[in-house]
Amino acid sequence: MASSELEQDLSKLNLLKDSYPQAVESNESDPAKLSSTIFPAAEYSPAEKTEISSWFTTASHIASSSEDAAKTAERLSSLNTHLATRTTLLGSKPSVADIALYSRLAPVVKGWDDETRTGEHGYHHIVRWVDFVQNAKLFGLKVEEKVDVHPDQVVFYPKPIDQKAEKERKKKEKAAAAAAAGADTAAKAGGTVTSAASEGAQKAESAAPKTKGKKDVGETIAAAVGAEAPTEKKAKKEKQPKPQKNAPAAEKPLSPSLIDLRVAHIIKVVKHPEADSLYVSTVDCGDAAGTEHTSEYEGKTVRTVCSGLNGLIPLEEMQNRKIVAVCNLKPVKMRGIQSAAMVLAASPRLAEGEEDKHAGPVELVNPPEGAEAGEPVYFEGWEGEPEGMLNPKKKVWDYCQVGFLTTSEKVAAFDPGAVEQLKESGKKDVAFLRTKGGVCTVPTLTGAIIR
Repeated sequence: MASSELEQDLSKLNLLKDSYPQAVESNESDPAKLSSTIFPAAEYSPAEKTEISSWFTTASHIASSSEDAAKTAERLSSLNTHLATRTTLLGSKPSVADIALYSRLAPVVKGWDDETRTGEHGYHHIVRWVDFVQNAKLFGLKVEEKVDVHPDQVVFYPKPIDQKAEKERKKKEKAAAAAAAGADTAAKAGGTVTSAASEGAQKAESAAPKTKGKKDVGETIAAAVGAEAPTEKKAKKEKQPKPQKNAPAAEKPLSPSLIDLRVAHIIKVVKHPEADSLYVSTVDCGDAAGTEHTSEYEGKTVRTVCSGLNGLIPLEEMQNRKIVAVCNLKPVKMRGIQSAAMVLAASPRLAEGEEDKHAGPVELVNPPEGAEAGEPVYFEGWEGEPEGMLNPKKKVWDYCQVGFLTTSEKVAAFDPGAVEQLKESGKKDVAFLRTKGGVCTVPTLTGAIIR
């Protein structure tokens, strides 16, 4: 959401103006900064500042009259799940996002019947949060007509999750799985389980007088495990052959197919609270629920992606659009916020000796019309299975990216001849970047580099 839009939405919050007139008179349009003014005791991390702006944007859309019922239900369900383990939107810290969302939701919750509020499939946690925000001294809101919440009219009581018990259960499951894996390994190697004997030996050794010699200790240990006592002249025990380890998988040859390129959908974008050149995007890359480095947003599994495009591409052009993303680079923190993917964009090729001043122009690589989030993107003739996570030491991305370019037809492509490590591959033709539905393009730039 652009700064002017935020300022306009903030100015519409009568509840905010009535409760905190001095803060609103400052004309601050950044929700995170306004939160710090209203709640000076709360210290917000960069990630929390981004989350405040993100929730403020959500507040402007949730339960909107222009939105269909299915979309509204999806947003409410996602919010209810989010609040299941949180007191406020940020967890425990208050923010202007709570006030904005309360202003939007309070009239909606007032119209809900008991089943919608607290039925088996109702929005229990939203109702609890609404009641907390309107009554807590933490917020100190001057609400003229509060939402009536009656504890004696709860229809269904969901079973609470015992977080401590759940953590302990998962810990035990993990330990049991590790033990089972160890037993399987021993059995396959033809070995025996000797933990009981070892324990007996340790007990016998500790019980023996410390003045005894090595021979006496050996006899005691042997007695504990039911074996003959070793003698000084007895031959050494024959060593058991070590179980053979699985041979390491053959290393895949360098190829752009090792890079996990996908169609991705940017759901929303905000400015990074700590870096003027960065955007922070919420991006659907088609990941399955529970995938590492993802979270849930509006019922979708998403990644947080930071991109250095602020000032190069207008914020409104970044919103709600399809892009091509690199999805298996190692996540990195960018000024306090972890970025779990990279946006592909084209920029003019620098002349020899020219300094890159990051002045643009820059254009996003567009997948073909109709492409869906998560759809594979590949270079023709270089199809293959991408790595789960690229090893930075092998420099697959660094080597291959040198060959990423745009053609005279404004098509994104790969030139293997530009990659020193692929000159012996026998492949020389420029390969188009495509999905099953067509090629990926840029609006105007030709002969540009893509990174």
